[in-house]
Amino acid sequence: MLLVPRQLLRVGMTGDVPYYGGRFTPAQAYAASHPGPRPVTPAPSPGAHADQRLAALQHLLDSGVITPEEHRRFAARVAP
Repeated sequence: MLLVPRQLLRVGMTGDVPYYGGRFTPAQAYAASHPGPRPVTPAPSPGAHADQRLAALQHLLDSGVITPEEHRRFAARVAP
């Protein structure tokens, strides 16, 4: 008779089980004691955010949600 824990009998729990029974696997213990370098995310350029907002305003104008007057007023607030 083969005894298999209930967690492993569930669908989707086959293969690399990340946490089992309160114990780390050897790979998890190594990874916890040897953290890798953190990825560096590039800082967005100052004008990128304003460009996205202006593009969104243009889309609202094209789809008829806002009037041309509202577009000019909002674009003046967004422009750097």
